[in-house]
Amino acid sequence: MSSLLIKNGRVVTADSDGVCDVLIDGETIVALGRNLAVQADQVIDATGKLVMPGGIDPHVHLDMPFMGTFSSDTHETGTRAALHGGTTTVIDFVLQKQGHSLREALTEWQGRATGNAVGDYSFHMAVTDFNEQTKAEISEMVAEGITSFKAFMAYKGALMIDDAQMVGLMQEVKKHGALVTVHATNGDMIDTLVAQHRAQGKLSPLYHYLSQPEVTEAEASGRFTDIANYTGVNAYIVHLTCEGALNQVREATRRNQRVFVETCIQYLLLDASLYEQDFDGAKWVMSPPLREKKDQQTLWAGINQGLVQVVGTDHCPFLWEQKKLGEKDFSKIPNGHPAIEHRMELLFSEGVNKGRITPQKFVEVTSTNAAKIFGMFPRKGTIGIGADADLVIIDPERKHSISAATHHMNVDYSAYEGWELTGKIETVLLRGQVAVHDGQAKVEKGYGQFIKRGKTSF
Repeated sequence: MSSLLIKNGRVVTADSDGVCDVLIDGETIVALGRNLAVQADQVIDATGKLVMPGGIDPHVHLDMPFMGTFSSDTHETGTRAALHGGTTTVIDFVLQKQGHSLREALTEWQGRATGNAVGDYSFHMAVTDFNEQTKAEISEMVAEGITSFKAFMAYKGALMIDDAQMVGLMQEVKKHGALVTVHATNGDMIDTLVAQHRAQGKLSPLYHYLSQPEVTEAEASGRFTDIANYTGVNAYIVHLTCEGALNQVREATRRNQRVFVETCIQYLLLDASLYEQDFDGAKWVMSPPLREKKDQQTLWAGINQGLVQVVGTDHCPFLWEQKKLGEKDFSKIPNGHPAIEHRMELLFSEGVNKGRITPQKFVEVTSTNAAKIFGMFPRKGTIGIGADADLVIIDPERKHSISAATHHMNVDYSAYEGWELTGKIETVLLRGQVAVHDGQAKVEKGYGQFIKRGKTSF
């Protein structure tokens, strides 16, 4: 095993911030301290730089079948792009097909990821058909290290489960100390509004947004928290976007309920005015859609209030030709946008460098909280003795811009084309190996490992 010493960096974790050295032996961190008097095979001088835990993105969709096509990033291209942006571990969603078992779905996703992933990865299990057979498989999945189960309250006929199935899923998941995550939007109401707009010939991307008003998310978030409170299950809302939904979480805290909340980088930085650009607005067609300026303010406040614990991406990219499947009908535009590579640098530039959040809060919401919630801490999500040496070294003052011409995601446009950022991730380590340095990938496909997860420790 080789050793690596990172010297003189400002080491920031969720609960500490100071200059020190980090000694790595093989895949793990073995020592922390000022002016470590040790010999190492490799030395990185991080003077003037920030050293932070590698990012964890708990919401990605790689090579995912959806709306008649597949998301355009594979486990190889997606995890490599993630590494370029400082995200060392992702959690992808396995989707059960209705009428089929969880085991079949897991085998399918393992076939896509094993031997292909460049960065580390794990899986959530999306339960789309909860029945007696599925119920019996929950314990099997937990034994496999899959300790989070997703429910959809939308996409009827494909992914959505009803409230009766939701109760049953929560009760079974609770028995095993696992977690239920949810796509919380009112699918029936959305389907009705989509049909109304189509019948009126309102087919541009703007009507994707208008078919999913804030109430559809607020109502479903409240219903989910109520059912979770009744069953007592660990509960997590994915990609929360708006004031109405977060207020439902605030109400839940008044009865001493704990609900974990994830938002995504796009909901902090982009707004619904982008849908007014004729079909070009299809670049930002995702579900839930982008919201209003007041919702951005709510989400930033929610991060600092501790109501929003995680900033993910819901990375689900499609090539422009795929997006054009909905050129004449917004309801046929594949939902999703590319962000896996830019989450960390966008949040650092717009959050830390603009004074919206502290460096420690940045570490919390990009890494540590996800590691704790999803059962990977302290192996992942921190800089501590015995932890995996997943680290990012950031030049906090270096300016750069985002462009499809230079990104590494397998998609031919950028949702952030031309954005000027301050703060550049220059070096990324994954389990002690330099994975990316100065824009060059240093590890090959197959280096990424499946991370078997335990129960939440948040």
